[in-house]
Amino acid sequence: MLDRRAFVLTAVAGSLAGCSSKFRHYSGPEVTQIVVFKASRRMYLQHGRKTLKKYRIALGGNPIGDKKVEGDGKTPEGTYMIDRRNPNSAYHLSLGISYPNADDAAEAEALGQKPGGDIFIHGRAGKNADRNGDWTAGCISVTDREIEEIYAMVRDGTTIVILP
Repeated sequence: MLDRRAFVLTAVAGSLAGCSSKFRHYSGPEVTQIVVFKASRRMYLQHGRKTLKKYRIALGGNPIGDKKVEGDGKTPEGTYMIDRRNPNSAYHLSLGISYPNADDAAEAEALGQKPGGDIFIHGRAGKNADRNGDWTAGCISVTDREIEEIYAMVRDGTTIVILP
């Protein structure tokens, strides 16, 4: 009896552990573009012209205007690519944005500064779950549950357009 009970409890625990994975599966239409509207704090995952999902977002702590240099707290504006993924992110999961591009780097160099980097779409990692407003160092933040969904849906090489 004890062996059977232990087996059942182990099976249930294993099933629940599988449900709690941060890695999800997605088999819907391909996300061909991500569009971010900084002013309205919205991000859209699109297949062609059709919106597949939309999200409320948080931005850099100094959100008005384009990112110019490292440490300015701004989220970049322009057209980039999703160029990497971090399954071990300090912010649950994250998708890298290809900032800086050549124009961004040249602009910062002309100012005698570095452009910065490490701009991501990421979650909040629990500790930031209750944060309100714009709080990142220049990234785009969604909830942990939402980044799990986005991480499954978006492939490396997907275009991201970040608008004022």
